[in-house]
Amino acid sequence: MTPRLDVIGIIVTDMAASVAFYRRLGLDFPTGAEGEGHVEAALPNGLRLTLDTEAVITSFHSEWTPPTSAGRLGIAFRCADPAEVDAVYADLVGAGYHGELKPWDAFWGQRYAVVLDPDGNGVDLYAALPTTAG
Repeated sequence: MTPRLDVIGIIVTDMAASVAFYRRLGLDFPTGAEGEGHVEAALPNGLRLTLDTEAVITSFHSEWTPPTSAGRLGIAFRCADPAEVDAVYADLVGAGYHGELKPWDAFWGQRYAVVLDPDGNGVDLYAALPTTAG
């Protein structure tokens, strides 16, 4: 058997804050997830995104300690078009999340922005830029 990627897991400091953030990006967590130590959201491609509190991790890995800096994990959400990148970025920043990189037209052909989740992980927003025939 060849192993296959099945789960992307994020260790969170505040479950309620993290669930609220990822719900704003369209992920579907069960009702009451805010009070749980472990939650999962099914992703369209068959993967799952899991959130685990620090307490859950230390319950089975007693020597684990939180990293001293954030930004070790990146997640990217594809948007329908450049306008949606701008709208989602504005919605998240307007809701109080930290806008790390304002939307811009990247040289690689995407409208691109970065918002930090409640634990400081970069969450990229992107969409293909329209091509111009010339």
